[in-house]
Amino acid sequence: MPFVEYETIGDIAVLTLNRPEKRNAMCDTMLADLGAAVDRAADEAKAAVLRAEGKHFCAGLDLAEHAEKSLMDGVSGSRKWHAVFSRIQRGTVPYFVALSGAVIGGGLELASVGHVRVAAPDTYFALPEGQRGIFLGGGGSVNVTRLMGVPRVMDMMLTGRVLSVEEAERFGIVNYLAAPGKAFDKAMELARVAAGNAPLSNYLIINALQRIHDSGYDEGLFFESVAASLTQETPEARERLRAFLEKKSAPISAPNGREIRE
Repeated sequence: MPFVEYETIGDIAVLTLNRPEKRNAMCDTMLADLGAAVDRAADEAKAAVLRAEGKHFCAGLDLAEHAEKSLMDGVSGSRKWHAVFSRIQRGTVPYFVALSGAVIGGGLELASVGHVRVAAPDTYFALPEGQRGIFLGGGGSVNVTRLMGVPRVMDMMLTGRVLSVEEAERFGIVNYLAAPGKAFDKAMELARVAAGNAPLSNYLIINALQRIHDSGYDEGLFFESVAASLTQETPEARERLRAFLEKKSAPISAPNGREIRE
């Protein structure tokens, strides 16, 4: 896979966008490589970290390649983005995204389907589709708007507004601010915590929460009850709950190093 490197570190799959000379702009080959890496991570890992080689996470769609496509090619290409991104967002393992430099257009669409985003101080965010005469095609009109709301996305697309990492945190795009050069380390720290969770709990967290949020009130509560009962009936949950009741379980370790004792 020339444009996406893949490795495992313990139970963590590390996927690295590797097209730094193009600021990791997404071409068709890179998207196919990402899809193959995502499928491999689903089989091999308990959590995943997505990062990029070079100074920039992803400058979005490779416009040089896109400009040569027909109308139907454009529709097909957009749906391919949706298919790969859905396997990240609604897959079997949680994704922690390490961000730095440019997170622009399709790069922000990609970041938005991760479950937790960690950003270095030099990270900046933009949706310049309005200035390019195009529209979001990688799911951003659904996923980025869920993070920060339609009015803010509309502002960025209409005016070309560029968000600093601090603004992105306030707007809900970024979950954690990392020290310079430490976004990947922080993402790995968080991924290791999540990898220690029960697999079914992680699966329901990344697959049920958004669906519950998008459903009606009564339907959401019903779905929650079913999900809660499912997790409680697994052998792993029974073992963990028994250890807690017998005070044999280890304290909960928070990412900041603090231990939580109940």
